[in-house]
Amino acid sequence: MKSDIQIAQEAQMAHIRDVAASAGIQEEDLEFYGKYKAKLSDELWEKIRDRKDGKLVLVTAINPTPAGEGKTTTTVGLGQAMAKLGQKAIIALREPSLGPCFGIKGGAAGGGYAQVVPMEDLNLHFTGDFHAITSANNLLAALLDNHIQQGNELGIDPRQVVWKRCLDMNDRSLRNIVVGLGRKADGMVREDHFVITVASEIMAILCLADDISDLKERLGRIIVAYNFKGEPVTADDLHATGAMTALLKDAIKPNLIQTLEHTPALVHGGPFANIAHGCNSVRATRMALKLADITITEAGFGADLGAEKFMDIKCRMAGFKPDAVVLVATVRALKYNGGVAKDQLSEENLDALAKGIVNLEKHIENIQKYDVPVVVTLNSFVTDTEAEIAYVRSFCEERGCEFALSEVWEKGGEGGVALAQKVLETLREKESHFHPLYEDGLSLKDKIETIAREIYGARGVLYEPAAEKQLAKIEGMGFGNMPICMAKNQYSLSDDATKLGRPEDFDIHIREVYVSAGAGFVVALTGAIMTMPGLPRVPAANGIDVTEDGKITGLF
Repeated sequence: MKSDIQIAQEAQMAHIRDVAASAGIQEEDLEFYGKYKAKLSDELWEKIRDRKDGKLVLVTAINPTPAGEGKTTTTVGLGQAMAKLGQKAIIALREPSLGPCFGIKGGAAGGGYAQVVPMEDLNLHFTGDFHAITSANNLLAALLDNHIQQGNELGIDPRQVVWKRCLDMNDRSLRNIVVGLGRKADGMVREDHFVITVASEIMAILCLADDISDLKERLGRIIVAYNFKGEPVTADDLHATGAMTALLKDAIKPNLIQTLEHTPALVHGGPFANIAHGCNSVRATRMALKLADITITEAGFGADLGAEKFMDIKCRMAGFKPDAVVLVATVRALKYNGGVAKDQLSEENLDALAKGIVNLEKHIENIQKYDVPVVVTLNSFVTDTEAEIAYVRSFCEERGCEFALSEVWEKGGEGGVALAQKVLETLREKESHFHPLYEDGLSLKDKIETIAREIYGARGVLYEPAAEKQLAKIEGMGFGNMPICMAKNQYSLSDDATKLGRPEDFDIHIREVYVSAGAGFVVALTGAIMTMPGLPRVPAANGIDVTEDGKITGLF
């Protein structure tokens, strides 16, 4: 089998104007970035905004494991399969971050014969959206430090600066730094921090903003620091809003590319789901719903993170109502959750499968709490046995879930036809009665504890003293009605990455809470979660190269 990048580089891509035409988009509504990428214009939205929305399908997964799940691959393959069945479908994805691309996870363009292309462009610089977000974030940081240096008219307390710089790279050395060293003219010495760009509040704002006016209002509300009286200081107070908006005026426009089978794909925004809200932009999803009969989108990591935030943050803010959820699992990953070592996952092991399938069971239960129909799909591996597949099928059907096998990695859209048919059947025959997990009026603590108990299965929640004070302050500032964005490791339902399967009798530990006033949610940091990842012992970057004729190799 060829590598993902080989398959992508050998693909015969259609000109993006032809891909757009298949979705009813005229050339005049495209802003071209070469032959295979384009941004969708604001004028297009004005033309389509009054159309009826199509159906919205969310693809999510069990907790990720080293065995691999293939959520994005399934999303892309399902879109291709819908096209094969004559459905007008559009895929709505997030943009990849350079951090995992050069780290351990690799790219985020799908895999095998279910990919979006151009794969190298998407995984690297793409249309420059992440650079724009990074620049806007760091402009605000520079204006903040400059204000303090130039007399500090706002009375900013340097010990209460909460705005962090960012970089789209895994670099643990930047987590905790000191700035302003040197001469007096080099700034005030203070502790500072970096987050990865996908964890920046500006990334979240870009993905949740309705339009340029909403973007500007949200940017202005960003809290950067507190003054000596303990009052918040915002980006508006620093007169930074206009310049940040200028840097983001093109980045807010959704990007159009294609799958290997020329299905349109809107790829826009890229917040991580373990430390941010993990969904592509509201604007891209909203456009897709107007342009297609079926929009297939995905949310990051497992359903305990991405799907929960899709339902409780994105849908709440944007008014979306998902019509169905596709929950991705693999036999290998379920056996890994059942205690099988990675090098033994190819062997049939029904006992381990029975032990590990409780992870899938919990995610099924969680989605059903939102009253949305669930279709479970097994992303097929050649080592899966008939007995293992039959066990998972029976398990799902006993719990009121539809089930389908997916072979999109090997066969592209053709390998996803069974899944697509099951999704179409679900959309026809089952009604979604979507509702968020909790009401706006609950206290922040009650929201945190609802997520911990209902979604993670926790016994309770333990708060660090600092987190207790932060919660009280945030509610005192009037932000208590906001939804919660939980920052938690992706590997376990708990905040301990080593507890696989369906852990019981555990507590969630909240160490820090802060408000993202512009994004419109409150972030709760659990366990040892980091907002700036580090590189592994052998980074993926070590295997990436460029040949003499300019072809990139080693991306996966």
